[in-house]
Amino acid sequence: MRSQPKKKKPLWLKITGSIVLLIVIAVGIYGFMVYRSVSGAVETMHQPIKYKTEKREQELTLTEKEPFSVLMLGVDERSGDKGRSDTIIVITVNPNDQSMKMLSIPRDTRTEIVGKGIDDKINHAYAFGNEEMAMATVENFLDIPIDYYIKVNMEGFKDIVDAVGGITVNSSLAFAQGNSSFTEGTNTLNGDEALSYVRMRKEDPNGDFGRQDRQRQVIQGVIKNGMSINTLTNYDDILDALGKNVRTNLSFNEMRDIQKNYKNAVGKIDQLTISGNGQRINDIWYLIVSNEEQLKVQEELKSHLDI
Repeated sequence: MRSQPKKKKPLWLKITGSIVLLIVIAVGIYGFMVYRSVSGAVETMHQPIKYKTEKREQELTLTEKEPFSVLMLGVDERSGDKGRSDTIIVITVNPNDQSMKMLSIPRDTRTEIVGKGIDDKINHAYAFGNEEMAMATVENFLDIPIDYYIKVNMEGFKDIVDAVGGITVNSSLAFAQGNSSFTEGTNTLNGDEALSYVRMRKEDPNGDFGRQDRQRQVIQGVIKNGMSINTLTNYDDILDALGKNVRTNLSFNEMRDIQKNYKNAVGKIDQLTISGNGQRINDIWYLIVSNEEQLKVQEELKSHLDI
């Protein structure tokens, strides 16, 4: 008997299979390139420190989806001067209720500078003792663990805004700052405009509190656009901007765990403020936060961190 001739696969099936194979290979190569670029950028950003919180009885485990906190420091770094942390924001993340809280601490807040043994403006902690002293001082002020820090060079922050395609903010007033003008209501900003937006203070009837609100809006806008699928095609620019302007003690594995286990928390961001009264002490202006106000903020953050 003659053997049956093998049936040839239809041409369309061969073409489809080839296309699928090419797509799989292309996706694999792209994924490898992204992974390599991300790991390289994180290695540049990674700046481990010796500081470890004493406010946790057990070590934080991100794989167990435990709530955590981050101290964000916005520093104006200039040649020959490491600068002061003019932006101090504490972010708490709770994946269980899928939310984040973002608290701005006024830079002139008078508190104990831990490790220096004096009461001074809270933003001086970074100038005295870098990230470690800033973390210890904020941790003492809020009575919560500060697990990580992220330091951002504010001069280069505009590059990050541009890399995510700009941001949209909602201004409470119309004003001009530098070469930029802003209308009351919705404004779409590029990097230079975003930097001007957060730096204005003198024309704001709410003073530094108004500036803190604008800082939180810009950071929230960067987080929102940075998580957008549209930014995937622009990942090189984003990673380059982050690598040049951001330093953190978060490792690549920790960032990966956060992306995997905490990404839904970005959907809800509550903005918090802490108020006080201005007072001159030894001819220096400070913001004095009452014990009641301090305790109120501490309790809200502790509740969000499940402690």
